[in-house]
Amino acid sequence: MPARTEQDASASDVHVIDIEDIEPVDKGAAVIDVHIVEGATMTTNGTITNTKPKPVNISEAVEKARDAFNRGVTKSLEWRRKQLNALARMYKENYNAMVDALQKDLRRSKTEAVLLEVEYLINDLNNTLYYLDEWAKPERPSKTFVNILDDVVIYNDPYGLVLIIGAWNYPLQLLLLPMAGAIAAGNAVIVKPSELAVASARFVAETLPKYLDSDAIITIEGGPEETTELLKHRFDYIFYTGGTNVGRIVYSAATKNLTPVTLELGGKSPTYIDNTVDMEVTTKRILWGKFINVGQTCIAPDYILCTKEIQDKFVEHAKKILKEWYGEDPQKSPDLCRIINDRHFSRIQSLLDASKDKIAIGGKSDPQERYVSPTILTNVSANDKIMEDEIFGPILPIVPIENAYEAIKFINAREHPLVLYLFSKQKNIHKLFTEQTRSGSLCVNDTIMFYGVDTLPFGGVGNSGMGAYHGKASFDTFTHKKSCLVKDFAAIGEKLASGRYPPYTDGKLNFISTLMRKRHGPSLKFLPYLVMFALGAGVAYGITAWQKAAAEDV
Repeated sequence: MPARTEQDASASDVHVIDIEDIEPVDKGAAVIDVHIVEGATMTTNGTITNTKPKPVNISEAVEKARDAFNRGVTKSLEWRRKQLNALARMYKENYNAMVDALQKDLRRSKTEAVLLEVEYLINDLNNTLYYLDEWAKPERPSKTFVNILDDVVIYNDPYGLVLIIGAWNYPLQLLLLPMAGAIAAGNAVIVKPSELAVASARFVAETLPKYLDSDAIITIEGGPEETTELLKHRFDYIFYTGGTNVGRIVYSAATKNLTPVTLELGGKSPTYIDNTVDMEVTTKRILWGKFINVGQTCIAPDYILCTKEIQDKFVEHAKKILKEWYGEDPQKSPDLCRIINDRHFSRIQSLLDASKDKIAIGGKSDPQERYVSPTILTNVSANDKIMEDEIFGPILPIVPIENAYEAIKFINAREHPLVLYLFSKQKNIHKLFTEQTRSGSLCVNDTIMFYGVDTLPFGGVGNSGMGAYHGKASFDTFTHKKSCLVKDFAAIGEKLASGRYPPYTDGKLNFISTLMRKRHGPSLKFLPYLVMFALGAGVAYGITAWQKAAAEDV
């Protein structure tokens, strides 16, 4: 769930400009009724800004972590498992502290904090610990005839020193989950939490060293200066979560050292609804996906494509559902977050102001609380301001279209989204969208929930990102697949391969070509079933024969 960050810049505020300020869309949530932590400053509008990060010599930190990797500290499975078990203990012992940090930073309800971050981290880590030995062991691929006497192996090597730059809209999950994957793969890690999520960043900086190897796993606090300085150093892998513009900066810095990267970015994720769905369930699932974290989620449905008939039904159901969820006055609901800062409140307010004639539900706001009510716009056109950039707020526009083909044309005319949501009971429509659109992920008849399936790699395509993680994909992301061929000096092997040596002859060439020719015999896929069948038949025959013999004796 990538985040793009900006900071307020009014003259009366403390000026803290994140490296991601150049991105026009911010991602995160409000800070309300929070406590100032050491090293942080309260601005005039009540926002906490981390103006005094703990000073760290970044060059020394990078060298310290790299030295730990070079000494082989991180490579053993014993070390990896020890760190991951310690991380699991950290989650367990600091469960409430994590929920509290998220509440301070984001006004996150306990339910959303637990489901979307804390328990999510715990479940992913348990899965990693369970499969660690299996994932890490060398792989032995099939061999051709020419290598029948050789050993063919793929080793899962760690890259080395990994830099992970987190985001603040899900400040714990988006930092610690990839970190666990990097540790599982045997890397040394430097993590950079977002300074905008002050309480979460401080929690990470203060708590990680108490549980994990501080020589190999280091936290760097700070803002744009620290991030810029980090990117000047050579890393063996960079994992960035954030906006597309800053993603390009990270990518550019990485290319100077030919460093591989994963970029978890965002985009306008479309939702298509046809007339075969259960409209009440569909409306609930879309509204929930849109309004968790008050819409500041990179995989939130950004806009809806449907016919005008479906649009009217959706709005009718939405009015009832939003009232059930948030009451007569959503501003009083404890389950709604707030916009992260004044600058982004102003951005979203400008979207509302430009769409006044399209508001079907909501449209209310309060600058003092940076509150924007859950809002639905109807009869939106492709040229409206709301359709220019990712909304990243509690506004859901509906763009009327005639059919699925028009929806696909609309989607394909824009940048590839991080996820495409499709609501339909028709298998042919599922196939149509699967084959004729491109997106990081495709989720049918629900929103957000695909993100929690650990066997599904999560990542974007094109402008929405590159690379993927979650589950085994996290381990694989931070792993270099090192191919290895092992030969011996046996006379028969040397004799078979001697045709490669000069002087060359047609006979040698024909012999080597014959050895190298691909041969595909019968598949052994069903051999275990055949063996079991044969075994069962043999047992059945034996029992029958025994019964027959016994009967004859009688």
